[in-house]
Amino acid sequence: MAGGVLRKGASGDAARRLQARLQELGFPPGRIDGDFGPGTEAAVMAFQRSEGLPPDGVVGPRTAVALGLADVDPSTSVFPAVTVPVVSEMFPGAPLGHIKQHLPIVLQALRDTQLTSRRMVLMSLATIRAETAGFEPINEFPSRFNTSPNGQPFDLYDHRKDLGNLGPPDGGQYRGRGFVQLTGRHNYAIYGPKVGLGDRLLAEPALANEPKVAADLLAVFLKQHDSAIEHALMLGDLRHARQLVNGGSHGITEFTEAYTTGDRLLPGDLG
Repeated sequence: MAGGVLRKGASGDAARRLQARLQELGFPPGRIDGDFGPGTEAAVMAFQRSEGLPPDGVVGPRTAVALGLADVDPSTSVFPAVTVPVVSEMFPGAPLGHIKQHLPIVLQALRDTQLTSRRMVLMSLATIRAETAGFEPINEFPSRFNTSPNGQPFDLYDHRKDLGNLGPPDGGQYRGRGFVQLTGRHNYAIYGPKVGLGDRLLAEPALANEPKVAADLLAVFLKQHDSAIEHALMLGDLRHARQLVNGGSHGITEFTEAYTTGDRLLPGDLG
């Protein structure tokens, strides 16, 4: 494919090679005639679903690589376009120093976890904006949702079975932290090993605010849901994409602002 993008309406040798490859892989597109019509689009979507790719029917770089029609081409990556000036527009209230310090760490975590599509890069940054507008890992603040009237901070978390908490002082000990606000004894126990810390994160929960650890936690957390998130984003359903991470709509305004700003500034058809 030589780095191009194929979609319905395309025609020629590249479309013919695509059709032949789909046929070979067991996803018949109909006539192999070099015309990318509805049958070819349906076959591409079936292949994408099989591979856990967003089923948009468009053969961009990731689909082409999965089909074996292209090698991984670093020049098609969105990462070079994710610059400090772009991210500063997505985070209008963040100190520039925070972005300069943490952006390379976040992008490396996304590379390491293979969250390299344009949508997932935007998702990751918008998630950080919703959770920590200053582009730095932070502790969750006490609020009426986690602290009872005149109670100890985070006492409403102490006995939350859904968080795996066992009573005081678990609420405060395992409060939300980092770029993705990891919360609850259960999550600290699960995600510590996933970022190479074993049981250390459970024993030392403040590590979740170390920049590299916070970036790794964000990446592995999003990786677990990347197919569902990409599908929601493909449909333009930002609220559902946010719910897949947060469980609700907290921060949806900030999330939406960051995502749509980045979507406007970053080049399309990459990743």
